[in-house]
Amino acid sequence: MSAKIKVVDLKKRFGRHEVLRGIDLEVETGSSVVILGCSGSGKSVLIKTIIGLISPDSGKVWIDGMETTNLSTKKRFAIMAKCGFLFQASALFDSLSIIDNITFFAEKLYKLGTSEKRDLAEQKLRAVGLPARILDLYPSELSGGMQKRVSLARAICTNPEIIFFDEPTTGLDPIMANIINELIIKVRQELGATTITITHDLSSADQIANAVHLIYEGKILWHGTKDEMKRSDNPYLRQFLAGSTTGPIAVDI
Repeated sequence: MSAKIKVVDLKKRFGRHEVLRGIDLEVETGSSVVILGCSGSGKSVLIKTIIGLISPDSGKVWIDGMETTNLSTKKRFAIMAKCGFLFQASALFDSLSIIDNITFFAEKLYKLGTSEKRDLAEQKLRAVGLPARILDLYPSELSGGMQKRVSLARAICTNPEIIFFDEPTTGLDPIMANIINELIIKVRQELGATTITITHDLSSADQIANAVHLIYEGKILWHGTKDEMKRSDNPYLRQFLAGSTTGPIAVDI
C-alpha cells in the first residue's frame, strides 16, 4: 500500500508553548489510523495542521505525493476538496438549517440547484441513519448525538478520500458512542476512505483502528497495530492504557 499522507518533522508552537515537537507520521491509503494521547498532547493541532487549518512552523506534509505546506489558495482548495473533517464539538453553524450545514462545503465545490442540494443532503442523512424530516430544522433543535451525526453527514458530503475525526465520541453516552463508531466504519468502507481519528477512548480505538499511534508532549512515542498495542511493553503506552497515575506520563494534580 502507498502512503496517502506523510508527515516529516512537523513542528508548531503557540507563543512559548511548543505543541508539536517534530512529528513523523505515515498513513497508508485505505487505512484507519487512530492517534491516542492525553488532553493537551497535540492531537488536534496535528490533524488541523495536516489538513491546513493551522500552518506549521517547520516540517513537511504530503497528501497523495503533493507537498502541501506552502500551496497557493487554489491548490489548497483542491486538496481540501479531497478531505472531510468531523470536529470535536460538531461545529455546526447555529444560524444555518441542517440542509445548509450538510451542504456548506459541497455548495462551494459544485453548482447545486435547489432540488440537487436537497437530494444530496437527504442521501447523506440516510447514510448516517437520520430522517429527511430534520433537514429544515436547526442544530439547537437536535440532540447531541443527532448533531454529531449531522456533522458526520457534512464530513462525507463530498465523498472525500480522507476523513479526519476529532474526538468523535466525546460527550456521548456509550450507546451513541458505539453508533458513531459503527458509522465511522460504515462510511470508511462505503467510500473507501483513509481515516485518521483523534481519541482518548480506548473502546473506540479498539473498534475502528487498524493502526495506532501514541502522542505525548508533541512527539509520537509509539506506533503499531492493535494487536501489537496490547502486547507492547512501552512504558508510556502501558500507563496510558491502564489509566495509571504513576509512570513516565506526568500527571497534574
